[in-house]
Amino acid sequence: MEGRWVQIEQGSVPLRCWWNNPQKDSKHVVLVLPEVFGINSWVKSVVDRLAEKGIPALAMPLFARTAPELDLEYKEDDLVEGRRHKEQTTTQQILDDASTALNWLKQQYRQSKITVVGFCFGGHAALITSTLPDVDIAFDFYGAGVATTRPGGGPPSLELLSKTSGKLTCICGTGDPLIPEADRTSIQEALIKGDPSGVRLSYVEIEDADHGFMCEQRASFNPDASALGWKLLMSELSF
Repeated sequence: MEGRWVQIEQGSVPLRCWWNNPQKDSKHVVLVLPEVFGINSWVKSVVDRLAEKGIPALAMPLFARTAPELDLEYKEDDLVEGRRHKEQTTTQQILDDASTALNWLKQQYRQSKITVVGFCFGGHAALITSTLPDVDIAFDFYGAGVATTRPGGGPPSLELLSKTSGKLTCICGTGDPLIPEADRTSIQEALIKGDPSGVRLSYVEIEDADHGFMCEQRASFNPDASALGWKLLMSELSF
């Protein structure tokens, strides 16, 4: 089935989301949180790729208040524009909107496990969203800033990990200038502190992978790192 736009009106602001459901029962549904570039063609392709594998997926805007239809390319000017909206976004807004989207997903697939997958700022948001009780699994792909900042201000988002009840995987590349070694160490240490076994909270570091390595439309795309990222994700969605 082809993806399509849906408007979710149940929360404090409307959410224009990209939705693709194979119209059959599924053990899993996925909420995709985009980069600062909004729900663009690549983010839609992630949703559609999951749907091709029989997994319903919904991409939710992170800037529904300031740019509800944001769709940017991977250009310097577009990056500046996306970051401008990121700076106006708070942790509470992310949690409120994610809760709205998750409630909508539960209405569509009541018995399914919910996985949240985020990239870049969406990765940071995925870590934040992992604290919601409805989230069973979360993937934070190169979520910059989690060790030093929190959207809207406050202590680093890593300090929210104590509220994460499900599984969370943080994936970073050693060649990512936005997540320097000190930050990667802090992320790894926080995950180990929260779960010494590494079963529920886990950290994956990919040698030489740059920021945005999952995205085929970016110059930093790394086929091997991307393949590993998809393998890790699909391994959780196969049960």
